[in-house]
Amino acid sequence: MPNEMIIKIAALGIVIALLNQVLKHAGRDDQAFFVTLAGIIIVLTWLLPYFIELFSAMEGLFGV
Repeated sequence: MPNEMIIKIAALGIVIALLNQVLKHAGRDDQAFFVTLAGIIIVLTWLLPYFIELFSAMEGLFGV
């Protein structure tokens, strides 16, 4: 996994954590939940090509 991907995920995690805390202190727990959920979805879409590559490598390794 490239280093810039790790940095992007860490930066997004910090931003999401800050937004989550601000929204929770403002009493907007529902919006804090959706911001966190959006962050998880963004990270999973960033990682999807790596998962596809991993599964294709495993498929080639086991000859399925």
